[in-house]
Amino acid sequence: MAETKYEARLKTLYDKEIAKALKKELKLDNINQVPRLEKVMVSSGVGKKREDKRFTETVELTLTKITGQAVVGRTAKKSIAQFKIRKGMGAPVGYMTTLRNDKMYEFVDRLINIALPHVRDFHGVSRKAFDAQGNYNLGLKEQTVFPEISFEDAAVLHGLEITFVIKNGSPEGSLKLLEKFGMPFEKEEK
Repeated sequence: MAETKYEARLKTLYDKEIAKALKKELKLDNINQVPRLEKVMVSSGVGKKREDKRFTETVELTLTKITGQAVVGRTAKKSIAQFKIRKGMGAPVGYMTTLRNDKMYEFVDRLINIALPHVRDFHGVSRKAFDAQGNYNLGLKEQTVFPEISFEDAAVLHGLEITFVIKNGSPEGSLKLLEKFGMPFEKEEK
């Protein structure tokens, strides 16, 4: 019996519809110039609680559950005396993972359609969080908006940062790409 290849819903939608629509909308000559989601990086810092083993384990566990893959502990890149951090210090100052291909598209789909609607007092994500290359940064105050998080994991709250790395992006092109994916941006003030 032949095994059917599963492809993420958003990836199929991008390949069949979004890329062609963006090419036309942005008036590009070649389909390879269209903005494309390259990777999504999910990270969380542990801050002052880096010595609290329970907190760091919870951060590591929840990021693993949310993304569906292992996370990497990140050590300090430079010393900061005010925070009592030394470069390369033993305890991680944060955790991160990079999602690509189908896992990336599945994560973005879950984020847009399941997690963001669960954010309290949600009025849309900021339109101003694009950098010059068209990458988008999104911060969430709580990890509890994801359905994978159980009640026990929600006892210790922490935020997380999500970075959408977009190839061939510009702030305008990347905004249009994320809008086509269904990202709920806040309404523009007139």
